[in-house]
Amino acid sequence: MLDKNKAADIFERIKKHSTADEVEVLFSGGKSALTRFANNIIHQNVAEENYVVSVRTVFGGRTARSTTNKLDDESLKRVVQSSERLAQVQHPDPDLLPVPDSGGVGARAREIIPTRHFAGTAAVTPQQRAETVKKIVSIADKHKLTTAGIVSTSESVEAIFNSRGLTDWHTQTSSEISITMLAPDSSGWQKANSPNVANLDAVALAETAARKAFESASPREIPAGKYTVILEPAAVLDIVGFMFFDFGGLSILDQRSFLNNRVGVKLFGENINIWDDVAHPLQSGIPFDGEGVRREKVQLVENGVIKRLVYARTTAEKMKHSEHKDKVGPIEPTGHGFPLPNEIGEAPMNIVFGGSPKPTSVEQMIASTERGVLVTRLWYIREVDPYEKILTGMTRDGTFYIEDGKIRHGVRNFRFNQSLIHMLSNVQAMGTPVRASGEESFDMIVPAMKVRDFNFTEVTKF
Repeated sequence: MLDKNKAADIFERIKKHSTADEVEVLFSGGKSALTRFANNIIHQNVAEENYVVSVRTVFGGRTARSTTNKLDDESLKRVVQSSERLAQVQHPDPDLLPVPDSGGVGARAREIIPTRHFAGTAAVTPQQRAETVKKIVSIADKHKLTTAGIVSTSESVEAIFNSRGLTDWHTQTSSEISITMLAPDSSGWQKANSPNVANLDAVALAETAARKAFESASPREIPAGKYTVILEPAAVLDIVGFMFFDFGGLSILDQRSFLNNRVGVKLFGENINIWDDVAHPLQSGIPFDGEGVRREKVQLVENGVIKRLVYARTTAEKMKHSEHKDKVGPIEPTGHGFPLPNEIGEAPMNIVFGGSPKPTSVEQMIASTERGVLVTRLWYIREVDPYEKILTGMTRDGTFYIEDGKIRHGVRNFRFNQSLIHMLSNVQAMGTPVRASGEESFDMIVPAMKVRDFNFTEVTKF
């Protein structure tokens, strides 16, 4: 693994090659390995170790970035030259700020981040991943199902060094299991991710995926319409994930956010509270942003009211001098910017939903539902109306009809057209927030939700 001392040496070599006013270097990469299985057998095993050095140079307000994954001196010299040539032909950016120094924004008091590097995860071998797959396949065989999925682990580093003395370093591990169980006319799915592989229970995931597959067999068609739905955490994650890039200050300035003219407004139900919190014990990820600014805990939504936005340094300066400055709450860099130069600005990437004072389990939600639909996951989600945040997509891998407080049978999947604003205004019950993984968005801490009047528009053929 690339360590901090070697990265510091590489940075010193880069500085010697540069004639720029300022230099910033991002390091990323590590070791990753993946075992893929389908039709109840392993069919692929891959492993990679790779590190990327990304160099940004600045000449009088002009900046550009160039990257390499070769760490020899000649390659480092070439990447510096490439960045400098690109920077020197740019138009000066009047909004470009100097890179932060070690005594400035980038050196704020550090919130304690839970350990995210686990030796047991880093040490997982191909044989151990194969044993995990064997357990999954044995459950598929027991239920006469066909299974496919992945078991993966990784060990990674993220770091930033700049010519004004800022240095920050983060290492973490990650592990993931994704399982699909297939029956002749139904399927079940489960996925989990954690920095600590000991938190992943492959047998429990496989049993749940298998149960969803065989219990939803011979799915029946019920008409489209508005239903009370119970969304499991993965389904919640994948649909709500489409709104968080709109919480960036630049999206407000660019008039592309559904929160334009809505900050300070009660937009969701009073039971909706959302934070961005990199230090949450169930979260993962790096504690600083693409410029080295430490991430702050920010309450985005409080009792349904849009409370705050997140800001990169440049966006915060722009917002302070904009027509929006008195309408968007506190304006200061929050440590959520992406590496410069970029057109996105910033976004909260460590989302944590608050739960209910009296959490309701999925089983209790089902028992309290007279007529509704249980949804395991959503997929193929696309935006229909960006300001009302209307999304369309489909259910998948375990959709069930609920009647008189009991699951009665599997149903054919639905297409939905649903406003996130309406959905988060109609949440009747929530479970305990958990770390959830999906396919359409990044991992979050979210609860299962019981939602009134979820809009299914069409029935599929499967």
